[in-house]
Amino acid sequence: MNSKPGEQSKYQLPKDVAGLHYSDLLPHNLFGQAPTKEFLLKVVDILIDYIKDVNDRDEKVLHFKQPEEMLRLLNLDLPDEGMPLQNLVDDCNLTLQHQVKTGHPRFFNQLSCGLDIVSMAGEWLTATANTNMFTYEIAPVFILMESVVLSKMREIIGWKGGDSIFAPGGSISNMYAFLAARHKMFPGYKEQGLHSIKGQLVMYTSNQSHYSVKSCASVCGLGTDNCVEVPSDERGRMIPSELERLILERKSKGHIPFFVTATAGTTVLGAFDPINAIADICEKYNMWLHIDAAWGGGLLLSRKYRHPRLDGIERAKSVTWNPHKLMGTLLQCSTIHFRDNGLLISCNQMSAEYLFMQDKLYDVQYDTGDKVIQCGRHNDVFKLWLQWRAKGTEGFEKHMDHLMELSEYMVEKIKESPDKFYLLLEPEMVNVSFWYVPKRLRNIPHSPKRAQLLGEITPILKGKMMEVGTLMVGYQPLNEIPNFFRNIISSAAVTKGDVDFLLSELDRLGRDL
Repeated sequence: MNSKPGEQSKYQLPKDVAGLHYSDLLPHNLFGQAPTKEFLLKVVDILIDYIKDVNDRDEKVLHFKQPEEMLRLLNLDLPDEGMPLQNLVDDCNLTLQHQVKTGHPRFFNQLSCGLDIVSMAGEWLTATANTNMFTYEIAPVFILMESVVLSKMREIIGWKGGDSIFAPGGSISNMYAFLAARHKMFPGYKEQGLHSIKGQLVMYTSNQSHYSVKSCASVCGLGTDNCVEVPSDERGRMIPSELERLILERKSKGHIPFFVTATAGTTVLGAFDPINAIADICEKYNMWLHIDAAWGGGLLLSRKYRHPRLDGIERAKSVTWNPHKLMGTLLQCSTIHFRDNGLLISCNQMSAEYLFMQDKLYDVQYDTGDKVIQCGRHNDVFKLWLQWRAKGTEGFEKHMDHLMELSEYMVEKIKESPDKFYLLLEPEMVNVSFWYVPKRLRNIPHSPKRAQLLGEITPILKGKMMEVGTLMVGYQPLNEIPNFFRNIISSAAVTKGDVDFLLSELDRLGRDL
């Protein structure tokens, strides 16, 4: 890759360093401290400038190019001989020039967005330490941090004791819950497999849940036909009476309903399933209740918004909670929590003698590697721990309240312009679902035909949005509803002014469609 004109000199290494190579840096060259420092300082300069651009509202969110054009622009070839250090600096610069600025205050596209500076600093340190999280032996500080942070999160859920682990994303966290539930209820499965269960296991989730729940059925041997999707109401919340009906339907066939996932913050609408009513049913039929709060878990930190959305969460047996979403921790940072201690180790332990010896000089209960299905595990705790130290629990609460209040502000603004915007429903969270209405459809009464036309306009407007690069908002269909915009406010950078800009820019780009 090459720097664009006018930028190369800004990140130009000293002449005596620019032509050096990888082998001239530490640790390959024991006398390479000076070029190593020069190289890293230039990379840091690029990163600092990128952070400045991300927070500059005059900068575009992205400079969109089609894949073919991007491939022509970039030199992504892997050479036989290593490139000089200056080329590597230029590569870093050009890479960030063409990256979508997910920390930009006008990026509303994903559930995970924003650029928390303290969490980012933690990620830098994490990368430098470059240690694995399977034993206290090699990650003593981080293992202890993990224990403290996860214990605090379980306390916030409402439990005393229990166990938790950081996992590579909410999908794997949900799978940990499934595996632990099966192990708890059918302990012979670990050694004997399917022969240990005398009947067909069945799991349940809402038809608005994240696809990873259904994936558990596929990956873990149930088959997707045995992941029963429970109907939801008009606001996207699971209907408890329908759950009970479907449980009884499968029991009448001799099947074994054993696992229910309730969602606290659905991906599209941000809906919260009624936990207490679902918990009553799970207790009645001796089923495991898991809460997928990957998205909505952050609201546990808000006294104002926790209730009634997450009422009853302490009754669950497991909870997925992703700090990399609403809390703004850098990707990735996902946790899975269990009300009972000992399940993770009992379910997943393989007792590898070359890692998890029992005669070490410290308490081997601090070795976490045998509790997980992975071996190598990334350090995801330090960036969260450092961020929590910086903000405090009260700071996280203020952050949650701010995001929710901004979303409420956006809803108010949409309602003030009913000719230009059509709000699909009153949101429970920061997901604001709406259609933009161009001028030619403004005087037409709303109907399924009009909704279809608005759905056809939505991806066209998204395309125009990306081409000009001033903002990004996601869209999707849902069941019978045609494409609509799903705006997400999860970045601390967003202000009311950015919400105003979003709505005015959509009108500017779409009014004549």
